[in-house]
Amino acid sequence: MRIAIVDDQILALEALRRVLTTVEEYKIAWIAKNGKEALENCIKDIPDLILMDLVMPVMDGVEATKLIIEKYNCPILIVTSTIKDTSSRVFDAMGYGALDVVCTPNLGSMGKLSGGRELLDKVEKIRKLIQKDKTDYSIRITELKKENVSFPIIVIGSSTGGPKALAAILSKLPFSINTAIIIVQHVDSKFAIELSSWLSRQTSVPVNLIKEDMEIKKNNIYLAASENHLIMGADLHFHYIEEPKDYPYRPSIDVFFRSLKKWKRKGVAMILTGMGRDGAYGLLLLKNEGWFTIAQDEASSVIFGMPKAAIKIGAAKEILPIDLIGEVMLKKI
Repeated sequence: MRIAIVDDQILALEALRRVLTTVEEYKIAWIAKNGKEALENCIKDIPDLILMDLVMPVMDGVEATKLIIEKYNCPILIVTSTIKDTSSRVFDAMGYGALDVVCTPNLGSMGKLSGGRELLDKVEKIRKLIQKDKTDYSIRITELKKENVSFPIIVIGSSTGGPKALAAILSKLPFSINTAIIIVQHVDSKFAIELSSWLSRQTSVPVNLIKEDMEIKKNNIYLAASENHLIMGADLHFHYIEEPKDYPYRPSIDVFFRSLKKWKRKGVAMILTGMGRDGAYGLLLLKNEGWFTIAQDEASSVIFGMPKAAIKIGAAKEILPIDLIGEVMLKKI
């Protein structure tokens, strides 16, 4: 796998280079010190993956991510030394198609590296996604046993490009929605708090990070906040589970959608932009249970993989552009 690095900090470049060279299969394609250099390098050589810093001179990582994905469709992993100070840029970049985000490994004064394992885990995860792993992962979960829920809900699954798509939907919500919205977005759990804060600025409806054993209530938005899988338990509270451990999408949209099979009041379920196929079969199950199901259309998707997979198996009752989804979903509740 050929990997490029875009960063203007010498220590960060060296830390990234050292971590990558610990894996024999990873080769450094090229190094750029700003987004403009990265674009120029892509003209001659498109790598398998780009590690992209955010704060750089000449052209920052957000603009570079937008242009590289538009022109070359090259996978990008955002690397950043600070989470709090760059959260808005992180989610802007993910809105343009960056696959994930990870903290930059730290090279200490004595030359000791920290944070390398986390970076390598992210790269390996992306490698599997790029290869379009078709393994049929087994998902076994406890289905709902009680049927005393008094209101329908809206459930959303999203991945690559998801933050921007979610903002487009949530920004149009009225203050009172008379339902609850649950979001499963593929994002590192370390960034879940920042994503929640960022989404809160897009809407007047409260955005809550989902905690273990949390109860669902109307007029609230809930966001999965763990790399374990979210489910709706038999007690009708939110829970997190580790299994299936080998499933590459964490938290999994399929796992959560399938846990809703016995939800009494059927609502609206949708799959938004994203790479891969997570959520397709879960959406089909909900459609067959009587839910109104939506897939984002190709024109408004940053990556059409997940919606395309759902559409291909007939899981979506409607295929809609992102600008219409918010309006339609509220009408169907």
